[in-house]
Amino acid sequence: MTPKISWTSKFSVCPESAMACAAVMIPGLLRCSVGAIRIEAASLRLTLSTLRHLTLTSIMKSKRKTDHMERTASVLRREIVSAAKVCGAASESPSVKSLRLLVADQDFSFKAGQWVDFFIPGVSVVGGFSICSSPRLLEQERVIELAVKYTNHPPALWVHNTCTLDCEVAVRVGGEFFFDPQPADASRNLVLIAGGVGINPLLSILRHAADLLREQANKRNGYEIGTIKLFYSAKNTSELLFKKNILDLVNEFPEKIACSLHVTKQTTQINAELKPYITEGRITEKEIRDHISKETLFYICGPPPMTDFFSKQLENNHVPKEHICFEKWW
Repeated sequence: MTPKISWTSKFSVCPESAMACAAVMIPGLLRCSVGAIRIEAASLRLTLSTLRHLTLTSIMKSKRKTDHMERTASVLRREIVSAAKVCGAASESPSVKSLRLLVADQDFSFKAGQWVDFFIPGVSVVGGFSICSSPRLLEQERVIELAVKYTNHPPALWVHNTCTLDCEVAVRVGGEFFFDPQPADASRNLVLIAGGVGINPLLSILRHAADLLREQANKRNGYEIGTIKLFYSAKNTSELLFKKNILDLVNEFPEKIACSLHVTKQTTQINAELKPYITEGRITEKEIRDHISKETLFYICGPPPMTDFFSKQLENNHVPKEHICFEKWW
């Protein structure tokens, strides 16, 4: 059952001819051209601090060279900016905190692998965080999940130090890195290669793949996905995020989903449950090369040197560029 959200605000693109409507200016909705957002007064529930934050002036204060809005200035975004309320939070590792957001706008949607612009009341910098939940969770519960690594970047600091249950934010979907097969599409295998918090969009894809497998098993129709192999590297097992979720999917679909978890600086003993899945050392070119086939799509997300290395190696092994999708985290 979809929860009723009485505090929601509905955001929509306001044409230039309708500029007399109540509006706030924010960086452009499509490829970041400047646009105006109409707030429909009948459903307005956002606080004044949120409205003050959703202004072009405050957003343009950010001058960091690695600022999310600057890095993604040419990337396609959805038109909808939705209010959202924090409805859950947890520590996923010593440095990563996850959030569950109840999304207000019923028209808000995303594809597995995409991220959100994250607007925080009173914080002048716009965050950019990958969604790690599946589109199905949003459809069923109106919830999305994010996992945010601790850094000195103001949005990450807010998530770790200030954010509490019932805090209100606003979110907008963007990104050209996603997996969204249609029922009539050819069956494909997936190889997912993650480094550190680069697991976030790939976990969304993995969860979406699991939903497709369940749908196929229950209805005998829809998209027929092939096998999925996840390669995931982190410093140590405590920094391997969502381990239980990943292993639960491997156990649920042992003939379809497999994982290889890598640790590069492990100093403690690895527990018995994890040990069969753990390799000490980096993900190697040979491991990836062994999974190359004309039916396989490769999704890579991690630090720039990692994504550059594997995308280049795949090209050198004659994998078509359209079968290699990558996104870098900074």
